[in-house]
Amino acid sequence: MNHRKLLIAILIVSVLARVTAAVYFGNQVEDLPGTNDQLSYHALALRVANGDGFSFDRPWWPVTRAGEPTAHWSFLYTFFLAGIYKFFGPNPLIARLIQAVMVGLLHPWLAYLLGRKAFNPIVGLAAAGLTAIYAYFVYYSATLMTEPFYITAILASLYLALLIVDDREPADRAHFPNKMITRAIGLGIILSAAVLLRQLFLLVVPFIFLWILWRGGRDRLIPLVISGLLIVVTIVPFTIYNYVRFHRLVLLNTNAGYAFYWGNHPIYEDKFIPILPSQVYQELIPRELMHLDEAALDQALLGRGLQFISNDPVRYLKLSISRIPAYFMFWPSEESSLISNISRVFSFGVFWPFMLVGMLIALVKPPNPLTGVLKSPVSLFLVFVLIYTLIHVLTWTLIRYRLPVDAILLLFAAQAFQRLYQRFILRKNNFHTLSAGTPGKASS
Repeated sequence: MNHRKLLIAILIVSVLARVTAAVYFGNQVEDLPGTNDQLSYHALALRVANGDGFSFDRPWWPVTRAGEPTAHWSFLYTFFLAGIYKFFGPNPLIARLIQAVMVGLLHPWLAYLLGRKAFNPIVGLAAAGLTAIYAYFVYYSATLMTEPFYITAILASLYLALLIVDDREPADRAHFPNKMITRAIGLGIILSAAVLLRQLFLLVVPFIFLWILWRGGRDRLIPLVISGLLIVVTIVPFTIYNYVRFHRLVLLNTNAGYAFYWGNHPIYEDKFIPILPSQVYQELIPRELMHLDEAALDQALLGRGLQFISNDPVRYLKLSISRIPAYFMFWPSEESSLISNISRVFSFGVFWPFMLVGMLIALVKPPNPLTGVLKSPVSLFLVFVLIYTLIHVLTWTLIRYRLPVDAILLLFAAQAFQRLYQRFILRKNNFHTLSAGTPGKASS
């Protein structure tokens, strides 16, 4: 089977697996393990589709009052759901199926492109195959949450970053290549989408830009300006919209302060617990702040969270270190449901050794020995994994927050699988070929 046919087969498997998950979730929106956010997105999308705007008809998580504006949730994903509900009616299953097909095609295809560009076509195919069957990706692809599109947007942004760096044509005003402009616009659009799906990605964007400048030189400054301006142009309308509603500057979403406050609260002492009962988070909010609207409360809580660190930086350091096992958890737990344990063990639990081995191979034997690993695409992957991990280790950690990192680490796992294939399968085939081709020597 040639590479193209094999890739098509992988994409078909990917789509079928995700469509099966969508059918399993069905037309109901329930609080299944790790999917609580879909309750909020579903309710908010119904309100937007009915013309009630970004608000809830009753008190909502975390402490948003009924009828008051909210910016706690992704505007872009809410628009996606609201558009489907407006056109097809309030049918979550249709949204799940559309999402499953889109992500089922795009996610493994982008993994293939990244693996092929960073390593070789075989690794690309292996990366696509692993992505297609990775239990966590299949599970979340059918949830009404930002994860599926967000992870896909991250892969697309990294691939476009590699394309911009690979183009060695001059980038001055007189000889600015059209394809560089196209790639810069594409990068800006994709980065904007990732930020609108989860504003946390704004912290990662500067590191991607710095990598492109370091790897591509000053010739890449103009493309980055174009991409950066597109991000700004995308965010500004939501900033204005928030200012009109809250009468204060809110760049995009009102959730960073809540997360930072809860993630570093003294209730943990120096041992982080990933998930507390829902009512506990609400009880932790100081009563003297409860009169504030969502945006003002978010900013006030961010200040309190920073004060926690200032009061006891040693505790904060220990607390952050304690988040590392929770972030990389791969073993089953009695506190988790059966479906959570199965998803965890048969995704990260199975593949993390191959991810680690693949990273070691990439570091010891970079794909381009002339420039080394620091000049190869591998360095971009490692920068992303490091920065994204640090952000969550220093703030708040959940296993599903690690999934974008899993998507990149699977590229390394694919390289490990390729090496194993070369070492054992091909060597075995060569041995049998040599044995079959020398019968005379065997009988003499």
